[in-house]
Amino acid sequence: MAQPQLPNYLLAHRKRLGLSQDEVAYLLGAESGAKACRYERFVREPGFCTTLACEAVFQRPIRNLFAGRYKQIEREVARRAQRLALKIAGMKPSHSTIRKRETLAKIAAPKRKKPQRP
Repeated sequence: MAQPQLPNYLLAHRKRLGLSQDEVAYLLGAESGAKACRYERFVREPGFCTTLACEAVFQRPIRNLFAGRYKQIEREVARRAQRLALKIAGMKPSHSTIRKRETLAKIAAPKRKKPQRP
């Protein structure tokens, strides 16, 4: 059974790089390490620019740094795509409608993990 993912992995990546919370905060453009602490403890979610700065600092894609939150958002988007697909299901077939249906089907499809190599 798969273990639930944490909302983010900022603490683990900070420790891996040997940086303090104050140092990470400085790199992110924050005033003090308290902000980095709040992100690490899931008390606060960083804004868009700070999230991109996290990617630059930790050299990892956003979806990996914020894996748990990404999965949650991915599921929500998939549910909305399913509802939108139902709304357009009755529309007259056209090139545009067909393309929308294909796009929504891809978004709504359950994501499967790639098998890991031994």
